[in-house]
Amino acid sequence: MNSVVVRNVAIGEGMPKICVPIVGKTREEILEAAKKIVPIGADVVEWRVDWYEDIFDFVKVEETAKQLREALGETPILFTFRTSKEGGEKAIETADYVTLNQKIAATGYVDLVDVEAFTGDDAVKAVIEEAHKNNVKVVASNHDFDKTPAKSDIIYRLRKMQDLGADIPKIAVMPQNKKDVLTLLAATEEMVSQYADRPIITMSMAATGVISRLCGEVFGSALTFGAVGKASAPGQMGAEDLKTVLSALHAAL
Repeated sequence: MNSVVVRNVAIGEGMPKICVPIVGKTREEILEAAKKIVPIGADVVEWRVDWYEDIFDFVKVEETAKQLREALGETPILFTFRTSKEGGEKAIETADYVTLNQKIAATGYVDLVDVEAFTGDDAVKAVIEEAHKNNVKVVASNHDFDKTPAKSDIIYRLRKMQDLGADIPKIAVMPQNKKDVLTLLAATEEMVSQYADRPIITMSMAATGVISRLCGEVFGSALTFGAVGKASAPGQMGAEDLKTVLSALHAAL
């Protein structure tokens, strides 16, 4: 298993890394959120740009990214436009989505971009290729807010992301019951032990799935999301509580 190093953070080594999302609508809200995150010591910050009111004006996006980079110092930034079809705030045409991710990768202000894995293979490859040209890593993601797919399907999706060239495959699924959480964890373990040559991120959402956000070091998920202020997905714990639990588990393993 190869780790993915962004700035001074090695994703895939040791304790799962904690990523804190920023969901501000204005530049002021985004920068204010960054100030609150810095003292917590998050490993990665995800800028959820689908919340940003000026997301379709790239000049403003680039300036906000520049100021966010300054505010966060050496903390890696993950740039994510979560589309409405995968639980995000806004819809976007595929061509615009590809261009946005390519252009932000070229600025030097972000360290990772998120591309939804089932946007279309050509679109995903176009984002990955341009990101890699600019030494930006790519998280390929998939979100199922309705159900938990079968174990074989979860593994298929993660392997497809790996085959497309993503640096970190990610899947988030919705449990209908506790057995669904076990399905997600079993898929994670099998993917890591049999197929993955790079870090993966998996989670079962909502309150039922919270345990999956805590036990990544046991089953193989390399990063987990915790909130400082407003959560970006159902089931996110506070980042400080998350760090306490992850540290305790790490010490016991």
